[in-house]
Amino acid sequence: MMKLLLFVLFLIPLLYNWWLLVCLLLLMSFYMFLLPVSSYFINMSYGLGLDLVSYCMVFLTIYISFLMIMASASIKFVNNYMAEFVMVVLLLLFILMLTFSTTNLFMFYLYFESSMIPTLFLIFGWGYQPERFMSGLYLLFYTLFASFPLLLSIFYIYNFNFTLSYFLIVLDMNNFLYLSLILAFLVKMPMSFVHFWLPKAHVEAPVSGSMILAGVLLKLGGYGLYRVFFFFNYYYLNFVFIIVSLFGTFVVGLLCLGQVDIKSMIAYSSVAHMGLVICGIMTCFYYGLLGSLVLMIGHGLCSSGLFALANMVYERSHSRSLFINKGFLTFMPTMSMFWFLFSINNMASPPSLNLLGEIMLINSILSWSSLTTLFIVFSSFFSCCYSIYLYSITQHGSLYSGFKFESGGNIREYMVLLMHWLPLNFLFLKADIFTFWV
Repeated sequence: MMKLLLFVLFLIPLLYNWWLLVCLLLLMSFYMFLLPVSSYFINMSYGLGLDLVSYCMVFLTIYISFLMIMASASIKFVNNYMAEFVMVVLLLLFILMLTFSTTNLFMFYLYFESSMIPTLFLIFGWGYQPERFMSGLYLLFYTLFASFPLLLSIFYIYNFNFTLSYFLIVLDMNNFLYLSLILAFLVKMPMSFVHFWLPKAHVEAPVSGSMILAGVLLKLGGYGLYRVFFFFNYYYLNFVFIIVSLFGTFVVGLLCLGQVDIKSMIAYSSVAHMGLVICGIMTCFYYGLLGSLVLMIGHGLCSSGLFALANMVYERSHSRSLFINKGFLTFMPTMSMFWFLFSINNMASPPSLNLLGEIMLINSILSWSSLTTLFIVFSSFFSCCYSIYLYSITQHGSLYSGFKFESGGNIREYMVLLMHWLPLNFLFLKADIFTFWV
């Protein structure tokens, strides 16, 4: 694990060599494939180690970071503080790798909160509208408000256990401790009704900020729940969060259909998918835990790809409005194919990881209670509706006459999309690696 972290630090001198940096990050993500995958912790060193969940999350982080830099080439072309941008991305990559590989609860909390600083720099420094300051404050205060009880409960745990290693904590739980430990992660995922910071942050963030937010930062919540459930023996209130998340998934699906902003619609669809992940983790069933892991990886790749596509449209039309961005099928037919592929993957079509994850999660939730059937049916139906709506409204219709286009897409853009799509649909063929865990 230390080798990977030092590799990221040694990339810092390459701040001005954009493409060499991109290639080295890609090689680094391929190197991850060579590491052994196991259900128990491996590569233990200096309080860091990887199990299957950590391994998947670290791989996703490196891979999305490489795609972020590649998708943000406009920063390089107009020289919009290029070196500073790459520095922020590498800092975020470094912090996220530490977060996913530490075995100490307090260090996890420290890195978990630290990841917000580079994200805020991305939104404030390279965001689009003046409202980005407001959206950054939403992100900051939602997360900090929920994570303060987590910090207090970590001190309480240390006071009783004299250790904060995941493996050695033994607790007598109560309602207050239970809520303190999981609230920060539910807000980060985000659970419905505490999700208002997410669409704001996505809409104001640059493409790189949206990609890392959707691809990795939302997964911090799911990862945190896995880790605190390591030492839980108290699940009596889980049903509350399952009910809230199921209801929220249904309501947010309806909200998606009313959006007029492309990025806002993709952000709300993330909330709906994360609702299913929360339900899967809270059931504590084998299928629920596996399905939530698979869906987090699938959603990370799919949602990141959709934000990259939305940015490609934005760079041409300088608008995110669904009223203006119509008829791209006539102008960019190949890009239209990618819109179709990512839209159907977003609604869990075969052979995507989203399908595998959703099948496992639906199995798990229905096993928990057959009364959830109606919500599952409607949330799946609305997921299908808004994905088809997003595709059809952007690709069909008449092209806005005020556009002055320069290009119908270049090799770099198609490579970004292809690199999102390949693992999303081909990891399905090797799905048995996810069953090593639990």
